[in-house]
Amino acid sequence: MSASPDIPNKFARWRDVRAFRRALLASVIFTAGLWWIKILEDAMGRPLSSLGVLPGQWIGLIGVVTAPLIHGSYSHLLANSPPLLILGTLSLYTYPKASRRAIPMIWILSGLGTWFIGRHSSHLGASGLAHGLMFFVFVLGILRWEPRSIATALVAFLLYGGMVMTIFPREEGVSFEYHLAGAVAGVLAAVLWRRRDPLPARKKYSWELEEELAERATQFERSQFEPPRPEEVPVLGRWESRDDRGERDATVLPFRPKTLDHDEDPGATRH
Repeated sequence: MSASPDIPNKFARWRDVRAFRRALLASVIFTAGLWWIKILEDAMGRPLSSLGVLPGQWIGLIGVVTAPLIHGSYSHLLANSPPLLILGTLSLYTYPKASRRAIPMIWILSGLGTWFIGRHSSHLGASGLAHGLMFFVFVLGILRWEPRSIATALVAFLLYGGMVMTIFPREEGVSFEYHLAGAVAGVLAAVLWRRRDPLPARKKYSWELEEELAERATQFERSQFEPPRPEEVPVLGRWESRDDRGERDATVLPFRPKTLDHDEDPGATRH
């Protein structure tokens, strides 16, 4: 009894739904953690701005790890939460293997870049990570150039394409250096890990399947009525003859010489 043809399709849909739920859950947990840190900061009454990136100071390198977890205000955190949720889900769902390497890379490189080029101030917040994810997803769509990647890149750019402008100095008090370093890290991660996730199998449309079936039927009909090509005909073996010394004899099939009957005269001629 053959299996239903819908079973592979149902399994693929179930696998996609499961992958999307994992990506969404990871993004929600991370964003909720940021809110929990901000609530604890207010409850303790001690600002954590000293854990930001302090450019040019050795102690400021601590902020490379801690700065994305700290926000100056609730409005700052509220502005970063939606892009972290959406871009994090898109990247983890579409490129699960590449994102596991890209996110730590963007996290570290955005902080290091800010430490080198940033103004003498405390740079904090997850906006560098958000910019890195947007550029990561968008550039991957261009590099891979297949329907799923292109659709993901278009969604990311449609929602957060304005991040392209925020990598330049525009507002006082906004760390464009963090945005710029995150964007560069995202582009670099996309170039490095663009082949980490396999390309999805291309869906074939009904008209393509019909063309393949017609081509196979034509090939079958030709194989039934057309004679085989010369190179397809098997080569017959050759007879070889060797003399008493084991050397090859030029005679393939030697014939015995004709003998005369004992009562015939060799010089006689038959009539």
